[in-house]
Amino acid sequence: MPRNAFKMKLKPGTIAEYKKRHDKIWPELERELRAAGISDYSIFLDEETLTLFAVQKLSETNTASKLPASPVVRKWWDYMAPLMEAHPDHSPVTTPLTEVFYLE
Repeated sequence: MPRNAFKMKLKPGTIAEYKKRHDKIWPELERELRAAGISDYSIFLDEETLTLFAVQKLSETNTASKLPASPVVRKWWDYMAPLMEAHPDHSPVTTPLTEVFYLE
């Protein structure tokens, strides 16, 4: 099963609100992610740099690349944009990460 990892960045003073919003993830967003073949999705925070590190497993037949067109994903981006670095369309600024080691 392929894995995808990337990083994002929070704005200063937003850690608590970011965590709060993810503690109450919208059920419709969770369904959308699962339907796209995403599972075992974690986001970690480096509090010193406000860098978020995300990793997710993707099914062999995933449709994750189509998620930016989803109305619920776009609504989530709008909701989260004030808390993190985002593009003008409110999509999060992400940097893909290259896997250099994996122990299963």
